[in-house]
Amino acid sequence: MGLALARTAFTTTQRVAVGLIGAILLAPIDYAGAGPAVGQFELKDLDNEPGRMELQSQNAHSWGQPSRKIVGEGDDAVLDDNSVIEQRHALEMEGTLTRYLRMRLGIEFERERVEEPDNLANANAFEDLKLDEIALEIVTILKPVPKSGGVGFGALAEFEHPLGDDDLNTINFGPIVQAKQGPWGAIGNLIFIHYFGNGERGEPQPERDRKWDLGYAAQLSYEASERWTYTLEAYGTFDRLGNSGTPGEESLLFGDQDQHRAGPVVYYAFEPRRTAGLAEVGGDDDDAAGDDDEADELEVTLGVGMLFGLNQNTPDQTLKWSIEVEF
Repeated sequence: MGLALARTAFTTTQRVAVGLIGAILLAPIDYAGAGPAVGQFELKDLDNEPGRMELQSQNAHSWGQPSRKIVGEGDDAVLDDNSVIEQRHALEMEGTLTRYLRMRLGIEFERERVEEPDNLANANAFEDLKLDEIALEIVTILKPVPKSGGVGFGALAEFEHPLGDDDLNTINFGPIVQAKQGPWGAIGNLIFIHYFGNGERGEPQPERDRKWDLGYAAQLSYEASERWTYTLEAYGTFDRLGNSGTPGEESLLFGDQDQHRAGPVVYYAFEPRRTAGLAEVGGDDDDAAGDDDEADELEVTLGVGMLFGLNQNTPDQTLKWSIEVEF
């Protein structure tokens, strides 16, 4: 994508001199860039009940996509590399190992904008929905949030491996802060994002943009009851920190592609076994009290909300919905 650059990277340093020179002269020269890191719209909290497992489905659909910026015509045209995704679905399994350690493994499906369209008429076209990456996450709970209220601290580390041939791996890490006082709560995630990797070993590789991005996620919540929680959430990415990485022609022409979203999200939690037990006894809470241990084994949380784009690089609306089953 974009015009060629005059540098070619090699991963094997033990080539003989003639072979190395020949490879440099004859290998195709290309540039592999990367738009802003835009992950799942999901906050990382400090829940720490050992032995609990959780199945998660995190989903997003976007509308009002920003039009692609183009400079030049025909084969000389250069297109911006903004990360525009129309549809995303993540399936995850999370387990709390101890009061201070939680792990998650997930896969992600995406329908993203075509990176290299065959002609300018398809510059804003989207690919089919496909399996895009796998991820492994570790959350360390350094100071749990007191049950009586207060502030807790933790740290996130996540490795993401894309399944595309030309895409770079990313490592994400940063602090987690969570506070709770009465029905009010707040969560903040600050995420440093680094691109790395260089394709298959021993093959001539294009210059890679191993940049750093800065992401964030924030939530202000009000727990109206045991079942209903109302929140205001915000998610965003600052594309390229400082002079990190190697900007491609797209980045030099169009600048950073920061994305920012915010909007209301509502969560509804229920316990299916308790609901079934109450129905069988005619809704008598006292009669179902003996089933509390069993009821607590399974809890389902449904979330839905609308996030609104706050700048021109971000889709106008993003529908966020999630299903979490904890047991």
